[in-house]
Amino acid sequence: MQHGEPATNTVLNLDRAFLQDPHRVYRSVREEGPVRPALAHRRLRVWLVTRYAEARELLNDPRLAKDSARAVELFPPGTAGPYASSLSAHMLNSDPPDHTRLRRLVNKAFTARTVSRLRPRIEQITDGLLDDLAEAGEADLMESFAFPLPIAVICELLGIPASDHDEFRTWTAPFVAASSAEAMREAHAWMLAYLTGLVAAKRAAPGEDLLSELVHISDEGDRLSQDEVVSMAFLLLVAGHETTVNLIANSVLALLGDPAQMAMLRADPSLLPGAVEEFLRFDGPINIATLRFTTEAIRVGDIEIPADEFVFISLLAANRDPDRYPDPDRLDITRPGGGHLAFGHGIHYCVGAPLARLEAQIAIGRLLGRFSTIELGSPVLQWRASTLIRGLQTLPVRVR
Repeated sequence: MQHGEPATNTVLNLDRAFLQDPHRVYRSVREEGPVRPALAHRRLRVWLVTRYAEARELLNDPRLAKDSARAVELFPPGTAGPYASSLSAHMLNSDPPDHTRLRRLVNKAFTARTVSRLRPRIEQITDGLLDDLAEAGEADLMESFAFPLPIAVICELLGIPASDHDEFRTWTAPFVAASSAEAMREAHAWMLAYLTGLVAAKRAAPGEDLLSELVHISDEGDRLSQDEVVSMAFLLLVAGHETTVNLIANSVLALLGDPAQMAMLRADPSLLPGAVEEFLRFDGPINIATLRFTTEAIRVGDIEIPADEFVFISLLAANRDPDRYPDPDRLDITRPGGGHLAFGHGIHYCVGAPLARLEAQIAIGRLLGRFSTIELGSPVLQWRASTLIRGLQTLPVRVR
């Protein structure tokens, strides 16, 4: 089955130690070959892809499937985790033609115009959060800024009451990070009940929000079922805040680690769009792309991956491949943008990428414009126990 070098056959443990410094591990793994057998959470055997060229190609390879119902059948008993949830049967975990239909429908509601008209509200929310930060002088930037901004934006976009915002951080966490079976069951039950009730409320009294538009599409007989609306709401809610939360925080951390780059960006805000692309490349919010599995044998480099095996494609590793990016471990906000895989590639490219970019540009630009001094409050930082999310647990800062 395997035809690579002996070193490539060594099974890599994607454990908590790996998650605290994946870049160090990826540097050595990339040198050995483009793909490596690995053990993920719950001892799940996978194939880990770490080089840019192979990652980009495989992200758009139809021989790698994403259908959650079929994926569950490939998991060892009791290890499917969030994939066993009915909420996971959404657009991101589907293949054509279902994916094509669902993507087309959500694109009708999630347009560039929808995103652009959110700018004034994003700026207003950002300024309010920065007022609180200025008054405090020091805070956990995750709690005080990076989390509340995206959750407020996506909840307003979907039409979710402000009083419910804080609940979602608790109930979405088990879907993106290592958690117990009990925590997963509780989160699934709460999210399913809440979103089902919310969809029913939007059907009875639609508002001017994205979820009402999705319900309206289904009511017109345009092939969105009740379950599809609920799972779509779940996807947009989770993906719509988790990605941006960690994009903002990881970007600030990158700047804190390179004061010269921070000073350059503060002095010239016109660099912001390109800087955000570099932040996405340098330490993006997604480590390993959502699960894929082979529908037939696929050769990657010197390795043949058999059919019906899981493939993990590391966006984090691909974006620091020295064959694609010179001096990849150096942050350079003037680096020519484009080409990074932080939002994926191909038919599953992130539908919310324009919104994430806009929020990051506003959040980082206004943070730097508001405070002349931003300092890290602790030299010891911990990363979340998730192969999917590249995100900090806390980011303590002092500002002046």
